[in-house]
Amino acid sequence: MPSVPDGMTTPKTRPPQWAVVRRKPSAVDILTLFPFIVLIGAMFLMTRSAKKKQQQAMQMRDQMQPGTGVRTIGGMYAQVKEVRSDTVLLEVAPGVHAVYAKNAVGAVLEDEEYERIVHGDSEYDGDAPVVPDDASSLISGEDGPVAKTDLSKTDQGKKDGASADDAESKDAKRNGEDAE
Repeated sequence: MPSVPDGMTTPKTRPPQWAVVRRKPSAVDILTLFPFIVLIGAMFLMTRSAKKKQQQAMQMRDQMQPGTGVRTIGGMYAQVKEVRSDTVLLEVAPGVHAVYAKNAVGAVLEDEEYERIVHGDSEYDGDAPVVPDDASSLISGEDGPVAKTDLSKTDQGKKDGASADDAESKDAKRNGEDAE
């Protein structure tokens, strides 16, 4: 250390103005960071779920075997004839084959579901409600869900004693004509 001449004192040194002063984090500081923490957490969860869905799709596509029914992302139903590394050969109609990318397969269907969709085999489900094809079957008489009504008893908006001449005169007044 350099020596200080007699009679002189060393000046007290202060920290520079740009120096960071350490202090304890307060609750206000943590609350201002909270929205950012939540945002980062939500982004993490979304990317995690997207990766999980992607892995499930890859596993589904790996389960494809010749003879399996599939639905493409375009909505076409076909049967797998041959599985290759990145592509799959599909029979889209009897005797019609097409090559598709594995990524174009949207769902691998079970045999029963594929047969039901493609061939129209519908099994009767006793618990399912029966929906009629047209509305005329809803009005089927006394034992139907909606009974026919007698139109002669319905109120057509005319009061007792009102005549057709009165109605014509009211219409004429509305149109700006003199009713005589």
